[in-house]
Amino acid sequence: MVFKLVESAQDRWRAITGAHLVALVRSGATFENGVLVEREEAVAA
Repeated sequence: MVFKLVESAQDRWRAITGAHLVALVRSGATFENGVLVEREEAVAA
């Protein structure tokens, strides 16, 4: 039964299209409307 549930759920899963951005998100980067928001310290330097 679990197999059938997973099999039916696979039809609705989406692939990660921004896999290269995962490291940025894990390091605490913020995105607004899909655009990376620079930190104030980085802009001032």
